Amino acid sequence: MLRTSFIRKNREKVLLGLKKRNFQEIYLIDEILILDEKKKIAQNVLNKILEKENSISKKIGQILNFGQKTQIESLKEKSTFLKKEKKNINLKLRKIVQILEKKLNQIPNIPDEKVKNNSEENNIIFQEGEIHCHIDNPLTHWELSNKFCLFDSNLGTKICGSGFSVYMGKGAKLQRSLIQYFLDKNIQASYKEYSLPYLINEKSGYATGQIPDKENQMYFIEKDNLYLIPTGEVPIMNCYRDKIFSRTDLPVKATTYTSCFRREAGSYGSKVRGLNRLHQFEKVEIIQITTQDSSYSSLEEMILHVKNILKSLDLPFRIIRLNGPDLGFSSSITYDFEVYSIAQKKWLEVSSISNCNDFQSNRLNLRYKTIKGHVRFCHTLNGSALALPRIMATLLENHQTENKINIPQVLVPYTEFDHIK
Repeated sequence: MLRTSFIRKNREKVLLGLKKRNFQEIYLIDEILILDEKKKIAQNVLNKILEKENSISKKIGQILNFGQKTQIESLKEKSTFLKKEKKNINLKLRKIVQILEKKLNQIPNIPDEKVKNNSEENNIIFQEGEIHCHIDNPLTHWELSNKFCLFDSNLGTKICGSGFSVYMGKGAKLQRSLIQYFLDKNIQASYKEYSLPYLINEKSGYATGQIPDKENQMYFIEKDNLYLIPTGEVPIMNCYRDKIFSRTDLPVKATTYTSCFRREAGSYGSKVRGLNRLHQFEKVEIIQITTQDSSYSSLEEMILHVKNILKSLDLPFRIIRLNGPDLGFSSSITYDFEVYSIAQKKWLEVSSISNCNDFQSNRLNLRYKTIKGHVRFCHTLNGSALALPRIMATLLENHQTENKINIPQVLVPYTEFDHIK
């Protein structure tokens, strides 16, 4: 969340950033500043009332000590009047704060200077790997699944509805192997593993920026007032909510494997075939919590880490820096990793790595002490390392031959087979 002090000091920068995002409710910024001014005025009035109340209390005490009780009734009347005034101003102040917070919650993070606006294509900053097919007419991953019995979307639909899938046999083993491989790579890179709940309360969703922005895309259990997690980032970041680190404790690096649940309303056609888009999918997440001056070096480190994992799987991939309108609500800058699908002839997103600066930390109340003892808000970063469905899809398609699917060598110790046939 942006602080009102930041908005007031950097009004033009905020307006330019929101325009870069194609954010329509620009008028909210001036409304926020007006409300903040009203809040300050109301707080000043309240402070003066409190000062008068304290002064009257002292006078009453002095009168009682010296036995002069004739003035007490007059002072008590003033005190009663001030209490009524205090109650009224408190109600007014509470209402202002509620409206102010509601408006602040609608404002997304300000894009980094590197982020472009909507008039330009997303910037491809890196590409690696040969786009080559071993056979003339490659099968899509859902056709390969039918051929080798790896997963079944019809069973998922039978059990709970469209957008779910059942993995079986070597398909299930391959997915489990990928999860373990990703976790092992993350742990080797000093990310601490967490096993987390798949349910969160409203406060946790708010703290990382999913609520209210993505509330309609989340599954909600009304009876218990809980949400199914849309990503492992949410519960893992909330492990650190309301925490103050010393500077020497940072960076914090953590990883988790979770199922993720997203309603994905309005998704139709070829985009949702097979494993392309699911309501429930598996993902291995990494996060970092850093000081304000080191988050961009951490961002580069996370990008390199995911690069190396994709290289090891022998998949052609590219990295794209997203433009303003494509950024997530909490993100200041995001890099998407896309892998090429040889059978579908298109790029599929498999990871997003984002620096949120101190936007999430404001909501999380996540801070650190500098060497000089000053308290600052941390910077938070998150990324997929990696999301499973499209990795599975492209791995099956890109490594197929006429009669089998070859398994990358790095996965063989996990799968205990080097091909599927």
